[in-house]
Amino acid sequence: MNALIVDDSKTIRSILVRVLKEMRFECHEAANGIEALEVLARIQRPEIVTINWQMPVMDGVELIQRLRSDPMYRDLRLLMVSTEQNPDRIAAAIAAGADEFIAKPFTDEAIKRKLFELGACSVPEAAASRSPIRVLIVDDSAAIRSILTATLSADTEIRVVGTAADGQIGLARVAEVAPDIVLLDVEMPVMDGITMLRELRRLQPRLPVLMFSSLTERGAKAALDALVAGANDYVAKPKGSSPEEVAARIKAELIPKMKVLVPRYSVDSGKSLATPFARIQRRPRSEAVAAIVVAVSTGGPSALADVLPAFVSKTAPPVLIVQHMPPVFTSHLAERLTKICGLPVAEAKQGQILAPGEILLAPGGMHMGVVKTGLGVAVELRSDPPENSCRPAADVLFRSAARVWGAGTLGVVLTGMGRDGFKGSEAIVAAGGAVLAQDEFTSVVWGMPGHVARAGMADAVLPLSQLGVEVALRLKRRSI
Repeated sequence: MNALIVDDSKTIRSILVRVLKEMRFECHEAANGIEALEVLARIQRPEIVTINWQMPVMDGVELIQRLRSDPMYRDLRLLMVSTEQNPDRIAAAIAAGADEFIAKPFTDEAIKRKLFELGACSVPEAAASRSPIRVLIVDDSAAIRSILTATLSADTEIRVVGTAADGQIGLARVAEVAPDIVLLDVEMPVMDGITMLRELRRLQPRLPVLMFSSLTERGAKAALDALVAGANDYVAKPKGSSPEEVAARIKAELIPKMKVLVPRYSVDSGKSLATPFARIQRRPRSEAVAAIVVAVSTGGPSALADVLPAFVSKTAPPVLIVQHMPPVFTSHLAERLTKICGLPVAEAKQGQILAPGEILLAPGGMHMGVVKTGLGVAVELRSDPPENSCRPAADVLFRSAARVWGAGTLGVVLTGMGRDGFKGSEAIVAAGGAVLAQDEFTSVVWGMPGHVARAGMADAVLPLSQLGVEVALRLKRRSI
């Protein structure tokens, strides 16, 4: 199979060559549109041509137009790969004849998925192209970098492609080695992890970042700041870290989370990779929203910071949130969300009577539910065994909410791995309530919302930016 890569950036061409060679393509390169036409005249017809937009001599759109007007090349598969973000200009490129568009910066898996969807490669070629997860380690401790490198490299599905001792070097390494995921410490000299993360999110908003830092009181607050700033997840370094303890934590917690955040390209049939889901048809409801219950895990602090301000108010129904976190984190998360929402966000207390405008987080390490009392609906905290390997578990909260508020319950399932919230959503729907789920594209991990969506239990599956607005509209209508 042949591929032609047209881009004036040698770095981008080298990345694309590496990805396509893994998929068994023979690759040819050109730095502009004129060179591309010359290369096409002397090579065997390619299965795919990737084309950058802004190039000297002849840009990408002009090249596409030339190819589409030539009977010899008009049916070539053309994939535009560009930094262009303007929807109207992207639409113009498609109108000019590009079959598909993918934005820079891109991941290996995004390119492979597009090629499969365009029919430029078959299922065996896509499956054979699974490459190790490319990891960049950013930590000021030489000992930690060494242990991480040795332990991760022992896994055949992972390859450490670079290390850095501070955030400034880390940013340079990201550009050099194009990692699939960054392991990032918080406290470092020159440039700390949070500063690096904020700059990285500006440059590469979807590159997975996993924090690996100490779980001290100070470390927890800094790690939480990183999660709100856009880190995807965290793993705590073990206290009194002997090399054996660190290696054990890496194997038990870090590697599984890495593999969830960077799923490798897989396909088991020639069908589309998009999985459609049915929706259960329900009769319109007129019940007012009595309470909003939220389930969230991986990527939660950032998601909550985006969603909550859109609908919380002093007169809104109470909002109860289960965020999978250990105790030392949830109090800091409540503090951060208070600043972001402009309203008090607090850890729930046993027996607390719920009132309008309250926003409560389940304390780390405790299940949170609600019960009816003579004074009203009260919080019930329990230390029962974990459910779905979680404590707190959203299923506990959702089931109790369905019992107490019935059709007045509005459940919201946000980003997170696993299926916590699934059984609870079933209970809410059975009681006549409604459930909203975050969509796949904006989820860090489409586990929890994905299970709910695919089962047809969600009234709506929406991008993060629209979820808060949808809740606000339902509150304004006073019905769900």
